[in-house]
Order: sequence, then C-alpha cells, then structure tokens
Amino acid sequence: MQALIRMAARLRGAAVASSAAFVVLLAIAPTAQADALASLNNFVRDARTGSAEFTQTVISPDGAKRRTSSGTFEFSRPNRFRFSYTKPFEQLIVADGQRLWIHDPDLNQVVSRKQSAALAATPAALLAGSQLERDFKLEAEPVRDGLEWVKATPRQSEGGFDSLRIGFRNGELASVEILDSLGQKSVLQFRAVKLNVPLPVDRMVFTVPKGADVIQQ
Repeated sequence: MQALIRMAARLRGAAVASSAAFVVLLAIAPTAQADALASLNNFVRDARTGSAEFTQTVISPDGAKRRTSSGTFEFSRPNRFRFSYTKPFEQLIVADGQRLWIHDPDLNQVVSRKQSAALAATPAALLAGSQLERDFKLEAEPVRDGLEWVKATPRQSEGGFDSLRIGFRNGELASVEILDSLGQKSVLQFRAVKLNVPLPVDRMVFTVPKGADVIQQ
C-alpha cells in the first residue's frame, strides 16, 4: 500500500490587501468553487483517455524533508492507467483493469495485486474513473495559487490516505495534493496534459521482465 501512496503513492497563499479586495473575493468565491466541482465532474465524465507529464514532491509531516520525482502518467478509462517514474530512479506502475503491477527495475522485482482490492477509494482510482459520490465526499474550496480546488475525502479508510485535493486551471487538471494517514503530503503537478488522445493498446498491458521476481499479493 505504501507503493500506492508513493505512486499516486513517489504550500502557497495569498493575502488580501484591503477590505475592498476582501469583498471582491467573497463575491467571486461561490462561482469559483462551483466551477471547481464542475471541472472535476467534467474531467471524470468526458476524459476517456489522457496523458501528462508530472512532478511529485513528497513532504514529511514536519515539513523538513522533501523528495522529488518525475515521470509520465497515462490513463484509459475505465480503470486502466500507467505511472512511469523516470527520476531520480525508475519505477513502473500499471493497472490493466484486472491487476495492479508495480515494477522496480533496480531490484528486478514485480509486485502484483488484484486491482479491485488494491485501488478502492484511492487517488489513482479517482483519476482513472472511480464513482465519485459513492467513494468520496466532495467539497469545493476557495481558489488558491490560481487554481480551483476540490477536496475529496474517502468514505472508507482502506485507501491509506486522509484526503486529497484536486486543482484545476481553466478546467484542466493541474495538481493533486494527497495527505496520507501518517501526515505525509504528496503533491503532484501536471503539465502537457492531453485528453482523449489515441493511446497504444499495449500501454496498459504489463509484461513481466525476464528473470524478475514476482510477488503475488
């Protein structure tokens, strides 16, 4: 499960300078928050496939330690996705619709789990096409850092995280912030997002590398 948190499982602010500005902020906040929920619903409803580059920063509970990684993310709904980490080390996570595969090339080791059990109410499940209202309590939050935010809290605790926030810029997925049950925070920032683009069928198929140790869970 830690691998999932690293995948999905591997802070900013603005000041109001005057009371007039504060009044303006109050006036626009309800519309912005409504737009955030609409952006999330549109993303889940309309985006059947997608790809993006991402940078992930994992922050310790006390904020003192940070680890940064990067790679590419692809998905094909329902429930298929591929996280390919390239820096600072390689790791591949593939959900093929039946099983979740996690490959660490340095160890030449593969962990495989039944997907339905591994991904229920997790951040990856949300992005790949979970039933939002069934699995998450959704709340729109104020605009922050130029993004419209939705907070998603899992209705069940099996996912290993307390909450996540999804940020949209002009209706486009821009960021995901995950707070796990130990107080660790993971921030994924997306760029070069492309939706409903053709993806090769084999992108969501995992082939066990020759000689790799396979751990079935």
